[in-house]
This record gives sequence, structure tokens and C-alpha cells, in this order.
Amino acid sequence: MTQLDPNWRSRAVTHEEVVSNVSSGDRVFLHAAAATPTPLILALAARAELERVRVYHLHTAGPAPYCEAPACDRIRSVSLFTGPALRKAVNAGRADFVPVFLSDIPGLFKQRTVPLDVAIVQVSPPDRHGLCTLGTSCDAARAAVDSAKIVLAEINEQMPRTHGHTTVPLAKITAFSVSNRPLYESEPNEIGPVEARIGEIIAGLVEDGSTLQMGIGAIPDAVLANLGNKHELGVHTEMFSDGLLPLIEGGVITNRRKEVHAGRTTTSFVWGSRKLYDFVDDNPLVEFHGCDRTNDSAHIRRNPSVIAINSALQIDLSGQVCADSLGYQIYSGIGGQMDFIHGAALSKGGKPIIALPSTAKGGTMSRISMALAEGSGVVTTRGHVHWVVTEHGAVNLHGCTLRERGERLISIAHPDFRAELTKSLASVRHF
Repeated sequence: MTQLDPNWRSRAVTHEEVVSNVSSGDRVFLHAAAATPTPLILALAARAELERVRVYHLHTAGPAPYCEAPACDRIRSVSLFTGPALRKAVNAGRADFVPVFLSDIPGLFKQRTVPLDVAIVQVSPPDRHGLCTLGTSCDAARAAVDSAKIVLAEINEQMPRTHGHTTVPLAKITAFSVSNRPLYESEPNEIGPVEARIGEIIAGLVEDGSTLQMGIGAIPDAVLANLGNKHELGVHTEMFSDGLLPLIEGGVITNRRKEVHAGRTTTSFVWGSRKLYDFVDDNPLVEFHGCDRTNDSAHIRRNPSVIAINSALQIDLSGQVCADSLGYQIYSGIGGQMDFIHGAALSKGGKPIIALPSTAKGGTMSRISMALAEGSGVVTTRGHVHWVVTEHGAVNLHGCTLRERGERLISIAHPDFRAELTKSLASVRHF
């Protein structure tokens, strides 16, 4: 094993010098979430001489100057999952969006469908063997680092060292800068009465020994807050946040019954507070893997009783789920919803769950509707949907006729909209 040169910091250069390795016409990957390499992004956007650069990324945190004038004329953002920083730019046409399953993104890079020239990442300092890690976000960064012609890095003293398939040899990095700055953190989610009730209902569907997949938000947090009386739970997910920590520390989550990465909490990235980042730092009981592994339905289905909890913006009476757009306006992305909905359905005793409040816009609009809004994307098809949960109950649509689906969904719609939905359902003959 190669030993670390004790003078490795002497190789560090400025952020500007690091990104001087990017050339016009390059395809560049940007690390995302808490691992967003902001100093390098700012330096890249400031290079006025660059032309025709395309940057590929998931939901980045912090400023995104490459999607604003004048940089957006030289650098084109391509979101593989659109976060808050990119929504306006995508919907204004200053940036692009790719609808793609999270499990498929690494393959875009590995198979050179998107041939990357550069991967810009934020990593932890090298250990005595000269190995850095991808820290809080392995996801698509694993494939990007392995596929790009050159790797540029911000080595952050505060980036946790993570276990799993996260190592990046310092020798593989073409140029790097060194920083000592706090990671981005997500704000705690406020759990209101609606989310609390949904959490209670979903918790009732979770059995001892189940394997959990959940995202970030008030509903997942509300579910986790209601699982303290469960036993021998496991976690195989694409991401997790602070809500999981009390269950791990309290012995509710043991991962002992899992088939894939038994005994370990498995994820592709984490997004939360400094407490969370400190928890995963050098913690061998948390494994990070690329999202082509965490989100592979062939792996997901091997675990027992997978409970996959995913959100939606709207669902129609046939069961079609929209989760990535508000009409024609892109809101997020396909992400891992279908990966886990399908994987959970194939798991023995699994329950794929779509969870959403029954209304939007202050209670003036039903999220359960006769038809999706014009332009909306279908993320989970009606052939894949099983459990749907609102604060008014839980129904299973699997194996139901179109009419039965409509009737069941109306039963968990907000009471103010049930009569209107029932009338709409009756007006469609094939229902």
C-alpha cells in the first residue's frame, strides 16, 4: 500500500489554479449536496474565457453562479436532479434538465453516454495510505471520478471520512486546493399536524425486521419519530438525514436481518446537520455506495420487508404519480422513487408507499385529482403504484381496477373534495 507523503499539502494550489485545468468544450461533473465544492465552482464561473462548458450535477447546495448571467452564456448547467438553486434557471431556459432514474446516472458516465472530461469534487483529507474519500456524497460522484479524464478536488479538513466504496487516491487527483470550512447543512423540517398524522399511519405499516428507505422532509421525519417501539429494523436507502440517528442510537435499527450489507446502514449520500456528519465520520457501521448499487432493484428486493417511503406532488384517480414537476415547471427530478417503489414491491413482505398531504395551496387544491395537471411528468406509473397514504388514511391500489383505484383514492382525499372527485369519476366511462 502506498504511504502518504507527509508534505502532501505543499502540492495544494489556489482554487483558481485548480480550475485552470478545465478547457472550453469540456463536460464537467460537479459534486453535490453537502459535498458541493463551492470555492471551485465560484472560480470556474469566474473564468470569462471559457466557452461551451457543460456541467452535470445533482442537487447542489450554495450559490450556482454558472446558471446566471453572464456565466450561463459560457457554462450550461445540466441537472440530473433539480434542486432549489436551479429551478428558476431550468424553467427560464438558462439551464437544462435530464429526466433519469437515479440508478441509471452512473451508467451515463461509465458507458460514455455522457463522456466526462473533468470531475470536480470535495473530498476528505488523505489517510496514511494516501486515500481521500468522497465524504458525504458517493451517489453519482463515484462513477464520475472513475470515468472522468481528470479529477479536480477541494480537500476540506471538515469533510468526514466515510466507509464503503468512497476512496479516491490522492495520486489520482490532478490538482487540488485545501480548505477548512463548514459543510452545508439542511434546516430541520417542521412537522405539522398533517405530516404527523401521515407519519403515524405509515408507522403502522412498518413491521419488526423491515428494511427502510426514506428521503428528507417532514413526512419521513414524522415516520421515523413513530418507530421507537419497533425492533430489528434495517436501512438500505439512497439518502438519510438526522431523523434516523435516534433509532440507530436507541438500538431500533440494527441491520441484522438485512441480506445486502447486513449489519450496516447503507446509503449513497447524507444531508443534514453537523451532528449527522460527525456520526458518519469514520463510522464502519455506515456504508456509502454509488447510487447504481444502493438503487439497484436487484439488491433492494433481496432485503426483507422493504418499506419504501416516497413523496408526490400530485396523483390522479388511476394512480399515476407526479413527483418531479408542477405542470410544465420542473421542480425536482425522477430521483430514486421508481428504483425503490419497484424494489420494495419485489421484496418479500415489502410495501412501496407514496405519501402526500391531501391538499396544496393552503387547502384550496386537492393533490388527488381526476387527471394530472397539463405538462406534469409521470414518475411512478399506475402499474407500479401500491400503497398511497394521506392524513386521511392508507389504501393499496395494487390489483385494483381503474374504478376501484379511483374509489379508494377518493376515500383518502380531503373531505372537501370528495364529492367533486366522485362526480368526475362517474363521468368517465372506462372507469
